[in-house]
Amino acid sequence: MRRVEMAPWTEGWTELYRKEEGLLQSIFPNELLEIHHIGSTSVPQIGFAKPIIDILIVVKDINKVDDYNEQMILIGYEPRGEQGIAGRRYFPKGGDHRTHHVHIYEAGDINIERHLNFKEYLMNHPDEAKAYGELKLQLAKQFQNNVHVYQDRKGAFCTEIIKKAIRWASERKGAELYLRF
Repeated sequence: MRRVEMAPWTEGWTELYRKEEGLLQSIFPNELLEIHHIGSTSVPQIGFAKPIIDILIVVKDINKVDDYNEQMILIGYEPRGEQGIAGRRYFPKGGDHRTHHVHIYEAGDINIERHLNFKEYLMNHPDEAKAYGELKLQLAKQFQNNVHVYQDRKGAFCTEIIKKAIRWASERKGAELYLRF
């Protein structure tokens, strides 16, 4: 049974990401366009996270990702296909004691922008990041034996942050365009 465990943010998570980044780049050399550390372990301002490294990979062709399932298995990942999100390929590592989640999308997928804007927004809005961290801690204590309820309960907060992040990113892009002229 998977449990919800929280840990204080640590620079070690960045190191774990970097190590995995190299492995993943070697598996997808012809398809990989971008690779990013996402999720709470990538945002120090949150303060706490489940110690699972979330990785976002952007590829040229999502359908070719399935050709690499055997290579992913060899480095400990479990191919899960879309896992409920159309156009994604999802690979957890570590079984019930997960260490990594890899989310792969084809270039242009809206979920890429959502993940990256969410991270960037929280990094630039430390009060909201801290509130998110506190919510995660509270929910982890309440639902430590039910990861699905934990995820559902933080969903409304995340949805609001995503909306704010999209507006914020849009305003920033508009300001950048304005400054060019």
